[in-house]
Amino acid sequence: MSRPLTQRQQNVYDVIVKTISEFGYPPTRAEIARALGFRSPNAAEEHLRALERKGVIRMIAGTSRGIRLPAQDPAQESEASDDEPPLQGLGLPIIGEVAAGSPILATEHIDRYCPLPPEYFTPRADYLLRVRGLSMKDIGILEGDLLAVHRTDRVRDGQIVVARLEEDVTVKRFHRQGHRVTLTAENEDFSPIEVDLRHDALEIEGVGVGVIRGGNGQALG
Repeated sequence: MSRPLTQRQQNVYDVIVKTISEFGYPPTRAEIARALGFRSPNAAEEHLRALERKGVIRMIAGTSRGIRLPAQDPAQESEASDDEPPLQGLGLPIIGEVAAGSPILATEHIDRYCPLPPEYFTPRADYLLRVRGLSMKDIGILEGDLLAVHRTDRVRDGQIVVARLEEDVTVKRFHRQGHRVTLTAENEDFSPIEVDLRHDALEIEGVGVGVIRGGNGQALG
């Protein structure tokens, strides 16, 4: 930091840090203005530019949430754990192909970010998984759609889950009876997957909480 912050600049900075801490992405100018009682987002913009000049934040042009803290610079992001994606502040990570044996949110799996807040879905989404194939077409989950996923391993019978079976990640409907789990497709052309938890490895990566049709931003709750 090259120069000390004014009280107003400190207030803006605190709102940025608090929003990132609570929601995983930075605030918009309008959100900063509301939080601090500014008359317009332009006032927030002026303070953001001052913070950038002082080296406290970095601004990314062309996005309403394009605010970065110094710790989010690419050189420092490369040192982060592969278990979680770097904080991008641009919404939900879109997961493409998942390599065998690596965490689903590993950086190399993230194609890009979708500018939707996690709270758009209930419960909140942690990532969007690009759907491959037509095994769930009868409930409207189609090839190329983005399935919004809430990360949890607590699953109820009948929920749509993202499950990892050895080297594969699949989207299916979950049913369990004792030590036996059935992962059922919503397409009669696909046979159910039977899992015996005494012998077979099964990991639940999350439950489906919504669909974005064709990845084009048309969200279905």
